[in-house]
Amino acid sequence: MSFSRRQFLAGTGSAGLTALGATIPFEMVLAQGAPIKLGSILDNSGNLDAYGKPMVMATTLAAEEINAAGGLLGRKIQVVQYDSQYDIALYTKYAQQLTRDDKVDVTHGGITSASREAIRQTFHRANSLYFYNVLYEGGVCDRNIVCTGTTPAQAVEPIVEVALKQWGNTAYVLAADYNYGQITSKWLTHYITKGGGKVLQTNFFPLDVSDFGSTIAKIQQEKPKFVVAALVGGAHMSFFRQWAASGMNKKIPLCSTTFGVGNEHLALSAAEGDGILIAGNYSQENTNPANKDFLAKWGKRFGNTKLVHEIAVSQYQGIMLWAACVKKAGSLDREKMLAAIESGVSIQGPGGTVTLDPKTHHAILDINVMEVKNQKLTIKQQFKARPPSDTLQFCDLQKNPKDNKQYEVKI
Repeated sequence: MSFSRRQFLAGTGSAGLTALGATIPFEMVLAQGAPIKLGSILDNSGNLDAYGKPMVMATTLAAEEINAAGGLLGRKIQVVQYDSQYDIALYTKYAQQLTRDDKVDVTHGGITSASREAIRQTFHRANSLYFYNVLYEGGVCDRNIVCTGTTPAQAVEPIVEVALKQWGNTAYVLAADYNYGQITSKWLTHYITKGGGKVLQTNFFPLDVSDFGSTIAKIQQEKPKFVVAALVGGAHMSFFRQWAASGMNKKIPLCSTTFGVGNEHLALSAAEGDGILIAGNYSQENTNPANKDFLAKWGKRFGNTKLVHEIAVSQYQGIMLWAACVKKAGSLDREKMLAAIESGVSIQGPGGTVTLDPKTHHAILDINVMEVKNQKLTIKQQFKARPPSDTLQFCDLQKNPKDNKQYEVKI
């Protein structure tokens, strides 16, 4: 609906203006009942759609759940969704569109770290709040962003500790060749060295590489006690299949910083996937009440709960955290929202208790060390309320609110 100030005054009359306008600005009167716009940019098609499609579904589920409960501030949520199609140029285009044309109140989007960094500054310059809800390599220090996925201190350090204890002190690292893999490999070296181990070699692979034969031969020569795979996307799934086909899964144990978060264990047979060790915030095997409720709602809305994975859950939890911040702030005003974010807001999500760390705007998360078994993520150990201590080493937004960079561990 569009109408002028003159039409508004004529419609209300002087009495209405006296009753309303004396205490409520004209713009606020118009805004009452207008939807709250939640922007989202995700790969709903393309090479990462196995991650993106369930995240889009999780966005829909969260918005519908909030609206069914009465919305926020007496207003409904309107999702403004764009399909980035695994194209960084589209991420940039849609981020500009969300801030300039759609004028969204918040954006929850991005999958890869490359996509996040392509759009983060656009939201920062526009003073438009941005939630990134995917596991990543840590270190982003920017008051305008909230990161709710796991960081290396939460999901890499525990798996390294278990691997060193169970398997031995030498490792071979495989990583995706972009900022996630490059920085995560540094954290792997840091934690392995800290634990008394040694990284024999690190190999990087572009996201479209699917032939790992020569790499597997190198690993056979090096004879590490274990292998760590920080690989991403559909093409990199070939490594796990080729690893099993070569028989190496029976000889050298394997752990991963990413496997399972996009339901990769369902794409492999039990014979191919069994024994892979991972760590993360979510498993469908978690029996907490919030997870049971979430899976029931997902099943009722979409039918197939097998699509639920950690990144979809993280997207859902990120939106629910944002909603809790809106309620705490009582407003969408940016400064009031930042104050709410920095008050330590907490929710109960499918992955457990999720609490915002005031200094870093990252999530404090419950973490599971899990083993793939019969295409399920079997929980072996649990760590409650694990902080993003990697990012905490460098970032304190309460002391340095103008900080705007990504820090990396020094090796």
